[in-house]
Amino acid sequence: MTMKPLAGLFLALACVLGIAATGSIFELAYGDPELGLQATRLILGGSLPGAVVALVLAIRINKPA
Repeated sequence: MTMKPLAGLFLALACVLGIAATGSIFELAYGDPELGLQATRLILGGSLPGAVVALVLAIRINKPA
């Protein structure tokens, strides 16, 4: 089964957002974040649910009819 192009874009977005969320978690866990505490929390707060939504959309778009 081939992947639809739009599903691939959402999957790539989910990967990037997942990496941003993971980096933010490590920054917050290990002390003083480089971007500051508030900015890192905002990045985590936006990227974590965004990754889940993008992944679900990619799966639904690529699902056979």
